[in-house]
Amino acid sequence: MSNPTAAAPADPIPECPYCQKPMPLCICDSVTPIKNRLSLLILQHPQEQDRALGTARLLAKHFEGATLRVGLSWPSLSKALAQPIENASHWAVLYLGSAHAADLEAEGEILALNRKGEVADNQRALLGKLEGVVLLDGTWSQAKALWWRNPWMLKCQRVILNPAAPSRYGRLRKEPRKDGLSTIEAAATILSVLEKRPDIAETLNASFERMLTRYREVQVEMPELAPKPPVKDRRRGVRRSKRA
Repeated sequence: MSNPTAAAPADPIPECPYCQKPMPLCICDSVTPIKNRLSLLILQHPQEQDRALGTARLLAKHFEGATLRVGLSWPSLSKALAQPIENASHWAVLYLGSAHAADLEAEGEILALNRKGEVADNQRALLGKLEGVVLLDGTWSQAKALWWRNPWMLKCQRVILNPAAPSRYGRLRKEPRKDGLSTIEAAATILSVLEKRPDIAETLNASFERMLTRYREVQVEMPELAPKPPVKDRRRGVRRSKRA
């Protein structure tokens, strides 16, 4: 016989259909639309499951023309965007890899690299011709997988970041490198510099701050919705559970 005094199971907490976060963590209603010149393509690794602290969908919501694709590989940039692209070299791909801006001894928040992973000549010309940006969303190992499984990215202009400050994640998610930023912070840096519009960075970073504030509040009030984020393995740049 069933126990009539047993507590009924709690109703599942609904998720936002857009950002896919539990509704208490959602800040979609506060997103400010941004009209920009450059196109934005976000490629998310299918195993990137950190919905509580993830920023890819929040970033995409700011831009009407942004494209978010989840998967491992696409035949070409055109296929990933679902529209024809005449010249992939006019698109930048943010992939840090083993390149460190500090080691390259170059100035600027964005650095264009050549095929050898060195700072390319004529930075202004290379960055000035860009029409779009590709961001890889996932852990370090997941971003590496996306890079190697999509050889068409070699036709694009590879760029890395040299941020003036570390990620706003702080203790919520420790990055193994100073230039490791959230996807929304990376977009804020790249788009604001390339378009010479500080307001883009201000809007995106403010949105990220609101997301982090909401997360911290929910972590106190409803810890089951905002569990402590997994620990990063500093040796390999991958996310690992504390129980591992």
